[in-house]
Amino acid sequence: MDTPPSQPADTPPRDAEGPEYRPSDRFWPYVEIPEEPSNEELALLDPDLRKILFGDTQDRPFSITLVFPPFDGPDHERAVELARAATEYRLTGAGAATRHRARFLPSQALELRTLFELVGPVESCEVLVDDRPVPYARELWLPLIWFLIR
Repeated sequence: MDTPPSQPADTPPRDAEGPEYRPSDRFWPYVEIPEEPSNEELALLDPDLRKILFGDTQDRPFSITLVFPPFDGPDHERAVELARAATEYRLTGAGAATRHRARFLPSQALELRTLFELVGPVESCEVLVDDRPVPYARELWLPLIWFLIR
C-alpha cells in the first residue's frame, strides 16, 4: 500500500536551503485591500455592529428609510427627486443591484408618504425602521408615522 505524499502536487520538492512552503501561482496577484474602510462602507454598517466595532455612542434620531430600485414609468424621475430631498440620500450598487436609499425623520412624514405612494407598488421596495428590516414595517410603522401629518 502506497503512503500519501507529504506535499501537495503543485508545490516543488523541498530543498535543504529553500523555503518550506511556496504558494501556488494561482494565488497571485494578491488583491490590494485598503487598511481603513471607506465612508460609504461605514455608512452601510448595521448600527449595532458600528456600535460594537467603533464604540459609536452617537444616538441617531428615529428614522424610516425607503430603499427602492430604478423602475420604468413616469413616476421614476419624481421619486428620485423626492428621495434626494430626504434627510439622507444614497445611491448604492451598480447595474441590476442599484438601489436608492432615502432616510426620513418623523418631521418629514408628508414627504415620506408622498415618496411611498410612488415607490410602494415597486416589488422590491423595502421599508427600514432605524436602518433595520422590521416585521410589518409597511402595514404598521408607516401608518403610525402618517399620524404625524398635520
